Amino acid sequence: MSIHVSSCGGMRMTDQEAIELINTSLAEEFELDPKRLVPEAHLRDDLELDSLDRVDMVVVLQKAFKIKIREEAAIRQIRTLGDIHAYVLGKLRGPQ
Repeated sequence: MSIHVSSCGGMRMTDQEAIELINTSLAEEFELDPKRLVPEAHLRDDLELDSLDRVDMVVVLQKAFKIKIREEAAIRQIRTLGDIHAYVLGKLRGPQ
């Protein structure tokens, strides 16, 4: 596993720290058991998050990371927690 350092609202964090912040933020907002927050967890089937929860999820992640998440095709393709991790990490790294 590689470690990348990303910039987040002026602070620097590793990929693992970013993933932990994603998981913690979602667990607190949606009262999820942290043990269920594994990359392969399906948002709807495993975590029981519906389309309205997805809107709240975007707001939570924008606040946690001080990033803008716009209506992008990539957002509509997110199905699992691992997809969220990959999307946010990509946003933090910026254009490659």
